[in-house]
Amino acid sequence: MRLGGFSHSFALKQSESYQSLKLQLHRYLIDAIEEDGVDLGDWVKSSISKYVEEKVAAYAASQQLAVTRYDLDRLTEEMVDELTGYGPLQVLLVDPTVTEILVNGAQHIFVEREGRLAETDLRFIDDAHVIRVIHRILAPLGRRLDESSPMVDARLPDGSRVNAVIPPVALDGPCISVRKFRSDLLRSSDLIAYHSADEAMLDFFRLAVRRRCNILISGGTGTGKTTLLNILSGFIGPTERVVTIEDTGELQLGHSHVVRMETRPPNVEGHGEVTARDLVKNALRMRPDRIILGESRGDEVLDMMQAMNTGHDGSMSTVHANGAIEALLRLETLLGLSGRHIPELTQKQMIGSAVELVINIVRLPSGRRCISEVLELIELREGAYVTNTLFSYDRAQNRFVRSPTRPSIPKLREGYYGDADVMH
Repeated sequence: MRLGGFSHSFALKQSESYQSLKLQLHRYLIDAIEEDGVDLGDWVKSSISKYVEEKVAAYAASQQLAVTRYDLDRLTEEMVDELTGYGPLQVLLVDPTVTEILVNGAQHIFVEREGRLAETDLRFIDDAHVIRVIHRILAPLGRRLDESSPMVDARLPDGSRVNAVIPPVALDGPCISVRKFRSDLLRSSDLIAYHSADEAMLDFFRLAVRRRCNILISGGTGTGKTTLLNILSGFIGPTERVVTIEDTGELQLGHSHVVRMETRPPNVEGHGEVTARDLVKNALRMRPDRIILGESRGDEVLDMMQAMNTGHDGSMSTVHANGAIEALLRLETLLGLSGRHIPELTQKQMIGSAVELVINIVRLPSGRRCISEVLELIELREGAYVTNTLFSYDRAQNRFVRSPTRPSIPKLREGYYGDADVMH
C-alpha cells in the first residue's frame, strides 16, 4: 500500500516522535551547513543529496538511532525536500496521479486522485513548518503573508495554483490548497475516453466555435471548466487573433497569433494591481478577433458582455454555477455588482444578445467529470430567457442525449447533424 508516495511501513512513522526527529535533524543540517560554509544554492541536486546523506548518517550514528537503511534513505529524501523543495508537499507535486493537494493544518494532508479525495500519512512538523513552506513558495513572487494579510494566491514555477490562509483567519492552523497544472493538457479525444462527452457533442462544439458562437462554460469548483475552455479554444482557426485573459495562465492554444495576459495583485504597499476588467478594456484596443476570459467573476463581466455585443463574436468565458440557467442568473448578479446602475431588464437584454451557448459541467459522485447540459439562449421574451436544450446527460441511463430539434440560432442551423463540410 502506498500513500503520498511512501510505503505503508514508513508512513506509520509519521508520528509526533518522528516529526520531532525531523525537526532536530533539520536544525542539525542548518548548523552543519553554516559550520561548513557551503552554499547549497550553487549545487546540483545530486550533490546536495550526497551531502545530506552523509550528514544524516553521521547524525544517526552520533545519536545511536535504531533506524534501517531504508529509513535513512527516506530521511535523506525528506531533508533534501526541506532544503531545496516544499517539504512533504514535494513528493506530491511530482506525482503525476495527484491533481489537487489540500493541507488542513500541520497534521492533515489530503490529495485528489481520479476525482476522489483521500488523506495521506504525510505530515508537517508543526504550524511553523507549514508557514515556512508557504514563504518558500512566495519568496520568488514578492507576495506578502502575515497576520495583517493572512490570505494569498500564488503560482508555482510549473503553473500550479496555490492558495494559502494562516491564522487568525484559519482557526485550526495554516491551510494550503494546490491545484496542479497539467503539462499534458487534455485533448478533445480525452473527453470521449473519459466519458465526459460523446462524438456528437464534440462535432457540435467544433461547429459552434467555427461559426463564432459566444460560449459560456459553467460548473462548480474543480469540474474542469478551464480544461474544456482550452479544448474549445483549440478549435479556433490558426489565422484568428485571440487575446486570453486569466488570473493564472493555464490556457495553451497552440496558435501563433495569441496574446496572453494575466492579472496582477497589488504589491505589499497596495499598488500596481491589474484587474481582469483592466485587461478586458485593454484587449478591446488590441484588435482581437476573439477574447477568451478565463473566468467571469467580477465587474469585468460588463466589459465582456459589451465585447460580445460589439463585433467580437466567438468569445468565450467560464463562470461558477451549478447549472446552465443558474449561470445566466450568475451573470446578472455580477453585472449588478459592476458599480453601474443597470436596470434588471437591460442586464437581461445584454446577456440575451451576448451569450449564445451555455455548456454546463458537473462532477459525479464517482469523481468523473462530464458535460451535463448544452443550452442555446435563443432570445429574451417578456423579461424571461427563451432557451433550448441541445444535449443533456441522463444519469439514470448513464448516457448522453441529443435533442431531436435543430438549434434555433441561425448560424448553427445550417450544417447541423451531418454536413460533412462542417462536421469534419
